[in-house]
This record gives sequence, C-alpha cells and structure tokens, in this order.
Amino acid sequence: MPRHADDRSATRAPARLSREAIVAAAIGLADRDGLAGLSMRRLAQHLGVDAMSIYYHLRDKDTLLAAMVDAVAAEIEVDGEIEAATLGGGGTGAAAVGGGGGTGAGGEAAAGSGSAGAGAPGPWTDQLRALIMRARRTMLRHPWAARVLEARDTPTPAVLRHIERVLAVLRGGGCSVSLSHHALHLLGSRILGFSQDLFDDSPNTPAAEAETAAQAAAWAESMPHIAELAVAVSHSGALGGCDDEDEFAFALDLLIEGLDRRRLAEQG
Repeated sequence: MPRHADDRSATRAPARLSREAIVAAAIGLADRDGLAGLSMRRLAQHLGVDAMSIYYHLRDKDTLLAAMVDAVAAEIEVDGEIEAATLGGGGTGAAAVGGGGGTGAGGEAAAGSGSAGAGAPGPWTDQLRALIMRARRTMLRHPWAARVLEARDTPTPAVLRHIERVLAVLRGGGCSVSLSHHALHLLGSRILGFSQDLFDDSPNTPAAEAETAAQAAAWAESMPHIAELAVAVSHSGALGGCDDEDEFAFALDLLIEGLDRRRLAEQG
C-alpha cells in the first residue's frame, strides 16, 4: 500500500530535497541500472534521506514513474531550443513550427526556428521527421522510458505539449484536422521516438543465431518466405528488437510520404 507522509516527514525532509531533485536522481538510476534497479528505498539511499522524505514529494512509485517520463518528454523541447539556438534561431513553441503560418502549394509551412523546424524553414515533412527523430534521440538516452510510456493510459503534460507540436507541424503543413487526427493514430508511439513491435524479437547472440539457422532449415519447405527472412535479416535495436535506426527511419519516411500524398489528394 502507498505510504503517505505525515507532518513529521515534512520536518525530516532536508531543505535541499525537492520533487525535481528526486525525479532527476531517479532518472539517473534508471539510466544506469534500468527500472529493475529502481525502488523507492534505493532512491532514498542514493539521495541520503529516509524513504518517508521521498513519499512527502511523490506518493508512490507510479507517481514517480509518471514524473520521470514527463521529465524525459520535456527534454525533447529542450533539445529543440538548443538546436534552434545553435543555428541562430529565434522563437520556440507551437506557433514557431507553423501553427499560425500559411502553406504554399508545395506543402511548405512558413515555419520559424522553433521546436520542430530545428532552426530553418522547410517542408512540413522535414519538420515532422526532425521532430520525431529528436524524440527518438531522447528515448535512446533513456531506454527505460519507452516501456513506462507503453504502460500508461494517459499522457503526461510534457507528452501533451509534444503532441501539440506534432499537430502544429501537420496543420501548418496544410493537413486537415481529420488527416492530422488520422496521422496521430498512424504514427502511434513513433511520435515519441519508439515503436511497439508485434513480437519480442530480442537481438541475436551467437547461440541464438545458430538456433535461428536450424529453425529456418526446419521451416524451409513449409514456410519458405519466413525461413528466407529469418536467415537474411537481423536486428539489434537499442529500444528493443526490430527497432534499429534503419527500420525506424524507413517506417517513418514511408508514413510521412503517405500522409503528404493524402494531403495533396484532399486539396485536389
């Protein structure tokens, strides 16, 4: 059962301890040891406080995990601001990614240097790809976050802000409200930089490769196409099997190209 702090725990909580510091420390532990190495007790030990001091700021581990993935999602926007500053860009936010600008016949949004455009105007398709690939770089820094996000039923505030930026690019690029809605469903978890695979296809080890070859031989007659694929393709994704950079980028490009074709068809 979740533990709730009483008035005395507030007295015991060190002045230096804050919700933000706790979440940052938890992210550091998860980055280093994975979610299996994260517990409220271990986090308290890492911070040099008693466990009740943690519960004073975050009522249970689910609340902690939600705060952690919210902080990770917020890094996507921060990365965009850094990219814009590096390229000499100006504003940030939804308006800066085409939310308030018009589009030309070629589908280019009059976007500024904000969160999606990475500092320069360009086709909305390039802006969307850059935004999603930036989200992926964030997820690669925190591989555990994808599993937490998969398990959540509702988006955190920072995830909602990221979705707002995605919608701003779509609408600024000339996509209708209906097409933008379909795009969110079509892209799914890719919006946040990862994809959910049909099966848990873990990276091959030398032993597993030998087993794969033997299995492919057994399938050769009854399922020749699966056997062909099994021996020809291998994956070693950082965020899970069959989720390497090439596969992620290929799927993303294909989806964005399809969305652009549908946008043009809607406009006649």
